[in-house]
Order: sequence, then C-alpha cells, then structure tokens
Amino acid sequence: MAVGVAETITATSALDGQALKSYPISNADDITQNIKQARIAAENWAATPIAQRLSFMAALQTAILEKIDHITETLVTVTGKVKTEVILGEIYPILELIRYYEKNAAKILAPRSEVTSPFAFPDAKASIERQPYGVVAIISPWNFPLQLTLNPLITALVAGNAVIFKTSELSVPVGELILQLCEHIALPQHLVQQVIGAAKTGESLIDNRPDLVFMTGGLNAGRAIMARAAQHPIPVMLELGGKDAMLVFADANLKRVCKAALYGAFSNSGQVCVSVERLYVQDLCYTAFVQELCAATAKLTIGHGVEGDLGALTTLAQFEIVQAHYQDALAKGAKASGELQLHGRYLRPIVLWDVNHDMQVMQEETFGALLPVMAFSTQEQVIALANDSQYGLNVSVWSLDIAQAEQVARRLKVGNWAINDVIKNIGHAGLPFGGVKNSGFGRYHGAEGLRQFTYTVSGLTSRSKLDDEPNWFPYSDDRYLQMRGFVDFLFGKGSLYQRIKRNGAALQAFRGYASSNLQQHWHNLLIHLGIGRDF
Repeated sequence: MAVGVAETITATSALDGQALKSYPISNADDITQNIKQARIAAENWAATPIAQRLSFMAALQTAILEKIDHITETLVTVTGKVKTEVILGEIYPILELIRYYEKNAAKILAPRSEVTSPFAFPDAKASIERQPYGVVAIISPWNFPLQLTLNPLITALVAGNAVIFKTSELSVPVGELILQLCEHIALPQHLVQQVIGAAKTGESLIDNRPDLVFMTGGLNAGRAIMARAAQHPIPVMLELGGKDAMLVFADANLKRVCKAALYGAFSNSGQVCVSVERLYVQDLCYTAFVQELCAATAKLTIGHGVEGDLGALTTLAQFEIVQAHYQDALAKGAKASGELQLHGRYLRPIVLWDVNHDMQVMQEETFGALLPVMAFSTQEQVIALANDSQYGLNVSVWSLDIAQAEQVARRLKVGNWAINDVIKNIGHAGLPFGGVKNSGFGRYHGAEGLRQFTYTVSGLTSRSKLDDEPNWFPYSDDRYLQMRGFVDFLFGKGSLYQRIKRNGAALQAFRGYASSNLQQHWHNLLIHLGIGRDF
C-alpha cells in the first residue's frame, strides 16, 4: 500500500500489487473528534452490565461465522495468506477468545471483597475492584491484521472500554471490515472507531491522549510509541518481535519434529511473530535431521491454487531483509538448501545449516521463510544458545523426556513456551501471551490479559465506633513508645506470650481496637498475663 497524492492511502493486493481502494488519511482534527466521541461512548459502556457486553461479543462471533468466506477472501487479498492460514491464524483464535470470555470474564472482573485485613485494621473491610481505563488505542501490524486488531479490541470492550484502532497502512481494508462487523452487530455509536494512516497518524492518536495504548509490531516502532506515550504519560502494552528458538533433543520424535519445524518456520511465509527463527538440533541426530528437513522443505508448495502451503509476501519490502540475512549467512560459511527464489510475490522456503551466532539470521528478526539450523551437544550449551538473544517471546522444546523438556523450558528467558508443539500455545485463549526483553511487556489472553485492560481500585471501609485512633494526633514520646511496642508485638522475635508480656503496657493503647465481641477475650488475656487493667 502506498501513500497516494495529498491525503489518501491506496490499498493494494498482496497477490499482484494491483490497487484496490483509496482511503482518506485521518488528520489531527479528525482524531481529536474521535477521542471526544469515544470518551462519551466509554462512559456509557463502562456502566453496561458485563452480561450485556458479552451478548454483543456473542453476536460478533455469529457475524464472523456468517461472513467467514468473505472475511477469508478479504484477508487473502490484503495479506497474501492462503485460505487455510486465514482460518487457523486469523479467525479461529478470535472465536476461541470470545468463547473463553463468555465463560470466564464475569468471574475474572468481579470485585474481590475477601481481602484479609491485618491487626491494625479492625472493623474494616478491604475490597478490590477493577475499572476500565476508558479509551484504548490499538495499533496493529500487517501480518495478522484481523486477529491482532480484533483480539485486543474484544478484550478492551469486554473490560468496559471504548476503542480507537489503527491498522497498518498495509491493512486498511481489514480495518474497514472490522468496522462493518461492529456495525452489523449494532455496537453503540462511537464505541469502536478507526483512524487511517501511517506513523504520523499513530503519533497524532497518542498525542490526543487515550487512556491506554496497546501496540503489536516491530521493536523500533514499539520504542517510538513508548517514547511518545511517555510525554503525556500514557500506559502502554507492547507485543514486539521475536527470534523464537526450537530446541530438539536426540530422543525426540524426529518425524513429528520435522513437520513441526516446517510449520513453525514457514507458516504465513515466515511472517509470524512467533515463527521458528532458530532451530537447535542435538549433534547425535543433526546430520540426518538436516537431510530430512531439506527434503521435506522441497516438497512444500507455494501459491493460491487448489493446493498451496505458502502464500505471498504481504510486502516486498520484507524480501530485502530476508535476502540480506540469506547472503550474510552464506558469506560466513552457512550452507543452503537452494537459491533464494522470489516468484512474483511468492518466496520459496529455504533451510540454512551450519550457522552460528555471528550471522544476522541468528540474531536479527528475519520475518521470512528462512530456517537456520545449528548443532548443539549438551543441555547447558543449548540453554545458553537459546538465551543468547535480545528477544524473548516464545520457544519450543522437543524431547520424549517430558520432565527434562519442562526443566529446560523453565530456564529460558521467554514469555511463553511449549513442549513437543509449536506456535499453537499462542492460540490458547486461557494462557496470557506476551514477551520479555526486546519482545515487549504486558499480556493479553487469559485472566491476566483481560485484567490488564483495567486498572485496580482498592477500597477500605471502616466500621469502627471509636472516636479516636492510636495513629492520629497528638504525638508524644509516650505515643512513640506505644507504637514501638505495637510493632515489636506484631513483628518481633519470640512467642506470642513473650511478645505480649514485654509489650503489655504499650498494648493498652490499642485495647479499644478489639471489636465488642473480642474485647473481653483481649481483657482476659492481659489479666491472665498479669498486665491487664480494666477497660
């Protein structure tokens, strides 16, 4: 998609580069108006019972199913994906997330009133509530424009927020599709709005001060958004890039591993934030496995015919990065399963082996159909190799020794891991998803992810009938001694008897703290210890 003359963006097909439709770029005044409208909608939506919010999400699920073929064709055209990839990677995760919220959201967001109060808070009830932020700005990428816009959008709505979203400038027709779905289910006016444009539009959106920014994209874009949001300041959640590793021990089911590696590395032509971009194979099976992997890669098909495993590149600009990583690896001694071939907008997948960490392909995010393979000998070595990355998004470990595999996974500096499976763990609606290191921070999916679209409000209600409290004025040396004794009684060394015995005089200042039904027990205890006086 290219910025056209004046103030429009022209959408193009990822299949052949042909123009599809032009869209007006949102200007600063447009976005200011969007924010004002969203604030009104957010206030009303926050007061809407969660059961009613969820009924809209159920209607959205129905609408997606009714329009599934149209949605699929739109995404094939805009992203270059094959149809099966659209179903698996774009549509299914959305439907699964809606189902998860239908079953769990009310409980996840329910107020908590069972918070235990410490001794210093008698006759007090502590509670925790969650409130929606208000207006959430969602900035989404071009590789999964439906899922990575709708999933956080749905989460924000269920939590009680309004949403203003900006898709990548490469994905504007998908944003238009999302608005059509929202109109179809008759969401309240201005509750979900779209702004259109590139980086400057995103900057203007942040400068209009939404209450929370959720962004999925590359590291540099994430840094820019974080810096911009810090000027106001606005909380941000960032899901950034990855350089995900796949660790294969010699005892693994290698037939399964080979098929998983192909899928993990080449699904969506490698344009997945959790693609397998580093494959470590134990030296005991390395040579034979590389041969099998190369043979299996050669059988993969590209294109949008009756059969097709890999679709088109969404943007040809990504090919320049893939090509640079490929050439750098060969120049530094790596071997390749073939020449890098781009057929129109379709890239043949390539296996690289005998790679090392001096190569760009093992350090920088490729986001394309290259699979670099490196040998390792010991468990400690492969853990060190896997952790030798600026990224920490997802990882998979492969071994028939499940206990060993889980032990290894827990030592890896990532936000998510899977044993004997690849990528699929990210589609688990109940598991919070997000990264560490340069892969970002914050989580979505699961209970934790839903709560992160709200903020915590803590409350304390006192039912004390006392006219005074020991911590209130006036202060004096006597009050200092009482407070010191109180602290020693609560946290000092020795048994309860010993702590009460040595601080009995100080504790007299707190005799009124005991509620009416406990005062006599407190009095009797002090009398028994020989330090009590009449109340």
